[in-house]
Amino acid sequence: MNIAHWLQVSLEVPESALEAVSAACEEAGALAVTVEDAADDPVYEPLPGEIRTWPHNRVSALFPAGYDPAPLRVALAGLLGGQVTGWRVTALADRDWERVWLDDFRPLRFGRRLWVCPTDRPPPDPTAVNLRLDPGLAFGTGTHPTTALCLEWLDGHAPPATLLDYGCGSGILAIAGLLLGARSAWAVDLDPQALTATGNNAAANGVAGRLQLGLPEALPVDLRCDLLLANILAGPLVALAPALAARLAPGGALVLSGILPQQAATVAAAYRPWCGELERCQRDGWVRLDGRRL
Repeated sequence: MNIAHWLQVSLEVPESALEAVSAACEEAGALAVTVEDAADDPVYEPLPGEIRTWPHNRVSALFPAGYDPAPLRVALAGLLGGQVTGWRVTALADRDWERVWLDDFRPLRFGRRLWVCPTDRPPPDPTAVNLRLDPGLAFGTGTHPTTALCLEWLDGHAPPATLLDYGCGSGILAIAGLLLGARSAWAVDLDPQALTATGNNAAANGVAGRLQLGLPEALPVDLRCDLLLANILAGPLVALAPALAARLAPGGALVLSGILPQQAATVAAAYRPWCGELERCQRDGWVRLDGRRL
């Protein structure tokens, strides 16, 4: 029997009132306040450091069990012109909510040789290249098409001497590259949790000695790599095109992912001055672009 340890209060909030509603929840004692898209609007491109909101938001506030949400609803009604839309109050059992989704993470094969396996499960093929992974709170298990497209590229090409994983998340791409034969790698991310997850996963796979970690600004000025992987989003990919292209050695391979089909032409055009025409591969509504530095 699950005992309720928390009370979650949620409601729909227009973008114009989002800051005021979030502040009211915090003042009422909320332990955490999160914002999600309430209308399934297709917004995919927050720039680095940007806080994403939508025209229609669902705000969820977490309180200890026993909290009385009635006064909060009265206060929020005053902020929202007298009407609270989509009001929900839910009792929650005490669980590690940030990691519950990992219950469905299973071993997956990419290409001919590479398997990605949870750290707590035996690999299906012990003779294969097995990447043991605990993503922590960072993005990247291989289950998303954007990551799968990059892993399949890695399995199907000769290993580089040096690679750069820009926006490393769990470190899955850099570690896969090292396991498949790369001599050394850099993995960078703006999120400290991603760097922690990457470091832990590199150690678990025996490649920590060949992997350098850090924020993007920690990259050596003269670093030029033979392979650059960037599985982020189209907006940042376009904005970062000159900087990323400058990190590639002549003839070095470029692999870009996190791109929607309608964004592919714009991203490809941003890299054309340095890489010419990029090849395109599409899966499940996402696109990978790849090519080489001229």
